[in-house]
Parts: sequence; structure tokens; C-alpha cells
Amino acid sequence: MASAFTDFLRLARTGVVLAQHGVRFVPAGMPTPWPLHLLRALTLPLRMLGWLVSPATSRSGRLSRALTSLGPSYIKLGQFLATRRDLISPELAEDLTELQDKLPPFSMREARRVVEEALGGKLEDHFVEFGPPVAAASIAQVHKAVVEENGVRREVAVKVLRPDVERRFRADLSSFFRAARLIERLVPFSRRLKPVAVVDTLARSVELEMDLRLEAAAISEMADNIKDDQNLPDGAFRVPAVDWRRTARRLLTIEWIDGIPARDIAAIEAAGLDRKRLGLIILRSFLRHAMRDGFFHADMHQGNLLIDRQGTVVAVDFGIVGRLGPRERRFLAEILHGLITRDYRRTAQMHFDAGYVPTHHSVEVFAQAMRAIGEPIHGRTADEISMADLLGQLFAYTDVFDMETRPELILLQKTMVVVEGVARALDPELNMWVAAEPIAKAWVEENLGVAGRLRDASDGAGTVGKLLMDLPALLQRAEGTALALADMARSGVRLDDDSIARLARAQARQTRASRWATGLAALVLAGLMAWIIHTGIGR
Repeated sequence: MASAFTDFLRLARTGVVLAQHGVRFVPAGMPTPWPLHLLRALTLPLRMLGWLVSPATSRSGRLSRALTSLGPSYIKLGQFLATRRDLISPELAEDLTELQDKLPPFSMREARRVVEEALGGKLEDHFVEFGPPVAAASIAQVHKAVVEENGVRREVAVKVLRPDVERRFRADLSSFFRAARLIERLVPFSRRLKPVAVVDTLARSVELEMDLRLEAAAISEMADNIKDDQNLPDGAFRVPAVDWRRTARRLLTIEWIDGIPARDIAAIEAAGLDRKRLGLIILRSFLRHAMRDGFFHADMHQGNLLIDRQGTVVAVDFGIVGRLGPRERRFLAEILHGLITRDYRRTAQMHFDAGYVPTHHSVEVFAQAMRAIGEPIHGRTADEISMADLLGQLFAYTDVFDMETRPELILLQKTMVVVEGVARALDPELNMWVAAEPIAKAWVEENLGVAGRLRDASDGAGTVGKLLMDLPALLQRAEGTALALADMARSGVRLDDDSIARLARAQARQTRASRWATGLAALVLAGLMAWIIHTGIGR
């Protein structure tokens, strides 16, 4: 009961803040349910106060500003929803692109405490210099430091988790789960998009991001994947080296990168670096990582890409990464290759082969849809063609052809939008399709040619062999399960009177608490979550 009341208070505060920022819960033209009419009436004074305080505030960005004011958990919620355009409307997704993950830094005293608890001893035992924070976000902040080994000094970047951030996230996630459960109960049409599962995905993502050893592992994995790429014509892409001796769950130490942020076009030009080459490196590196390795940096904005003195692109901040399985990689490569070569029938057939489109649809009709997407790009200039927009159009056909939503492909599209923007800022004339063609072609030849078929056959043989080796154990377990089920069928499942009484009391408590929470929180939850339901799930 205490937990339900605490969640209610958090959600009530959230509803107040959203109302104060004038967040529009229901887009124009959509019916407004009666709880929202009542909520708008109750919060009118707050909205008027917000307009008086910031009369010049634009309508766009209101949601981003509201979430920023609510703190780290809500910033992460907004960032997560920005990657799930299958759940929210384009209007909200555009608003959330303005969400900046920046917060005031915490004190040097707190940073010292985290370092010493993570590594043991004194901070000076591990770093000969430890400077003030150079960047601060919702989960962690970064310090520049110096280490000395065998008389050699080197500069490092030290990422330190915010104090007590884990507890704050757990508390807010509890209220998110409660809101999602109520939504599934009160709004039947929301259930197909599984609000509880969405919050669960967010919770797991944040849990991974708050273990900095996993970020170190992601950097290390990327380094292994690209170690042979430096000899490629466009292979000037790398990641920082990890200092594993000074890395722990709440602390990450990596090589310090002296570089120019990709957003600083003037500094890049002043350094005499080739902007066209850099744009090509960034685009092709991303595509190569996604298609060849199935593992890509999913937050490749301009601040996370640095250009060193040699003109090498260095990616930092691996808190968010994406993974694609073999099917998803084939999907991406075939889509790009099919649209580039105008082989729409093959592209459509690939969707059916991969199981993305149910078989009751026609391959020919789907090929027609692919042609509607692909034909407009031919004969147009480079600055008129957006690969990210075309992938967005492709994913928009998911509803028309009953295609199951693939979150990993939505994350891929979101990253593609960012990467395309970075590459085009460096080279406005970059033809995305010409740049992508050799990557897609190489993947298709490698994986769908003779070599790929032989490798697939080898993998298939290995799978069959493992199944044969495991067959006796599987049969033994199946026999045991069958005997247990037969015994249950004969004798039934018996509970003693005490167990039945305890179950009845627990059910009664749960029912009372559920009714109390539903009745008390429904109106305020409308204020918190209606912008998801009625602008995303309800469209």
C-alpha cells in the first residue's frame, strides 16, 4: 500500500509538471476522453502560470523541457521513446529530438568517494591528476585525469556514475510500471503494443547503462570488430582504448581523445581536414558495423564523434549500442541493395523469406509498395535524397502489411537519421546511396553468394549435430515431464486448507489495493501517460 501511495505521489508531481509546461496530451483532431477534460480544467491555473513565467516559450520542445525538469529517469524515458517511433507520433518524436541529456555536475567530493569505493585506497593511488568534470549527463559525468605507469604519464577520461542514481531510477521505474499496468487495464486498444513490456525494455536498458563495465565491454567489442579495417580506403575510424585496471561497475576509464567534435565545422576546416572524406568515413563505418558485425554505436551524434589530428574519426560514449541478428542484417543489406539496383521484386521476396510479412499478403503487391518508395529517388540530386526518410517510409508499411514491430530496426532507423545528419553536415553533397552501395553489395556477395551458402551449410550441419547429441537428454526430460503430468491427471493438484486461506487473503488484499490505486491515480495517470496513449498507441 505504501508503495502504491508513493508511486501515486510521484505520478501526481509528474502530471503537475507536464501541465505547468503546457504539454498537449491529445493532438488536434483526436477525441479527448472525459478524464483528460477534467484534468485540463483542474490544471488550467498551472498552465496559465507557466505562460506568465515564459510567455515566449514555443510550443515545440515543451515535452522535452518538462522531462528535463523532472530529472534523470524522465530524460532517459524521453530518449528511449524517441527511438520507438512505433509507439509515439511523429509530432512527439520531433519534440523529443530536442531533449538534451545535460544536468549540473555533482561535487568533486562525491566523485572522489565513488572512485575510492570502486577501486579501493585513495584516489591518488590511481590517478596522479584528477580534474573537475568536463561534461555531466543524467547518469554520469566525465573527468579528465592523468595516470602514470613505468614513469610514463598519459591522459585518460574517467566516467563516474551519479551518486544514488540507481535508487532514483528504481523508484521512478516503479511508478512507470504502475502507470503501464493501469494503461493496459483501462485502455484495451493499448494492449497490442504492450506498455508494460515497453517499460520493462526501458528498465533493462537503463540497468545495462548503469553498469560501466558493460560500456567498457562494448568499446572492446567494437575495437575487435574494426581492428582489420584500418587498411580500407575509408577505414579511418577507431574507438578509445579501455583502462581495465581502473574500470568498475560505477567507474569507467578510457584513453583521453584530443579531437575536434564533428559539429565544429569551422575548426575542422581550420585544421585542413577533408570534410567530404570525413562524411564518407562516418556513413560507411556505421553501415559496415551494422551489416557486417551486427553491432553498432546507437548514439552517433556530433558530440560523440571526435576527429583527431590524423583525420581519424573516434567514437566515444558507448552507453547505447544496437545489435542486429543475421535476419535483420540481411534485411538491411537487401533493402539498400534492392532500392539501389531497383530490384523491388527481390526486396519484397526477402521480406517474405525472413518472415517479416505474413504469407497471406502478396509478394507482388509488396514489391509495388517498394517501388513507390524507391522510384522517387532515381534522377534526384544528392541533397534531395534521405536514406533515413526512405527507411522510415518502409517501416511505415508495417501496419499496412501486418508486419510485426522490430524494436532493433526502429533503433537502427533512429541512428541512421542521426548519422545521415552528421555526414551531410560535413558534406552537403554526399550521395547517401552511392556511398552505401559498396557496403551493401559486399555484404550481399559475401553472405548470399557461394561462400555464404557454404558457411550457412556448415552452420546448419553443426546445429543438426548438436541436436543429435542432445537428443537422449531431451527425450529423458520429456519422459519425466510426461510421467509427472500423468500423475497430476490421476491424483489432481491438492492444496491444504491453510494454503487456500492464505491465497484467498492475498487475492483480497491485491484486489483492494488495485481498486484503491486505480480510483485514486486514474486522473493523474491520464496526465502522465495520455501523451503516449493518444498520440502514439491510439493513432
